[in-house]
Amino acid sequence: MFEKITAFMKKKDIEISLKRYGIDALGAMAQGLFCSLLIGTIINTAGTQFGISFLTSTIATVGGIEYTVGGLASAMSGPAMAVAIGYALHCPPLVLFSLVTVGFASNALGGAGGPLAVLFVAVIASEIGKAVSKETKIDILVTPLVTVGVGIALSAWWAPALGNLANQLGKLIMMATELQPFLMGILVSVLVGIALTLPISSAAICAALSLTGLAGGAAVAGCSAQMIGFAVMSFKENKWGGLISQGIGTSMLQMGNIVKNPRIWIAPILTSAITGPVATCIFRLEMNGTPVSSGMGTCGFVGQIGVYSGWVADMASGTRAAVTPFDWTGLILISFILPAVLCPLINAGVRKLGWVKDGDMKL
Repeated sequence: MFEKITAFMKKKDIEISLKRYGIDALGAMAQGLFCSLLIGTIINTAGTQFGISFLTSTIATVGGIEYTVGGLASAMSGPAMAVAIGYALHCPPLVLFSLVTVGFASNALGGAGGPLAVLFVAVIASEIGKAVSKETKIDILVTPLVTVGVGIALSAWWAPALGNLANQLGKLIMMATELQPFLMGILVSVLVGIALTLPISSAAICAALSLTGLAGGAAVAGCSAQMIGFAVMSFKENKWGGLISQGIGTSMLQMGNIVKNPRIWIAPILTSAITGPVATCIFRLEMNGTPVSSGMGTCGFVGQIGVYSGWVADMASGTRAAVTPFDWTGLILISFILPAVLCPLINAGVRKLGWVKDGDMKL
């Protein structure tokens, strides 16, 4: 019996593993968020700041809710995440397309913690959909019915609880950061920065926890320390291509080198431990844009755009009078200058100890 089940799962490409769900699915979910919620936020911010009427005008009204171009993109975050997860899990077409409904339901019912609900529900609906796919002569009816049915049932059953759990955990982290900005600034900055470089998604984690405010600012600091830090301290080996691909791409490119020599990670981690509390205690840097931006760092400058969009939203709501030179100084120092200076300096000390040598960070 066990052999038959194993053979069936192999045939259906159902692999129950941390890599498949914790790395592949989570990373894809972040891409889905980027292509919907994050792009929508960027479009809205650009429209507001540059006075582009087409981007700020209502182009559709659905159920009494008015949507701009960016608003429509953001509204599709649930379906985008679920389809991205299904793609990462190698779902056949009928399952993949059915996940549009599953993602919408789980994200809507999950509330502020919707991304976490989407992750759990979409993974299970995907795998069950794959299991029944092409097993009957009426596959075009059975597969969508099963996938959508399982997805909506689990959304109604689990999504509110999962969403509330993620939301409460995120609130706890943010409250702790407000109460202990120094210690939590270090902790959040280091952990989210590490997650960014690991083959998992720091953006998806921040989105799932709705991580904003001061804790979001610490997350931006940690991610930026990893990306700019690796980019600058490996410039000798990787030149301009490496600077750009790591600095505004991803520090995950160094993961293979980290496995070979984990000590190359010392400088970026220590840098994030410094810039995190600088962000929380000195500049009071807050991420009041979309939570996914907290875990993006300098990738496409999304973290910085998120901070700026938060400033714009705060001014619109009256909670902030203006964006000051001090605000800009803090954002630039924490995101770019401090990592570019501190990381190579710390790494120089590590090299003197003989722990890192030329070629260790060659991409």
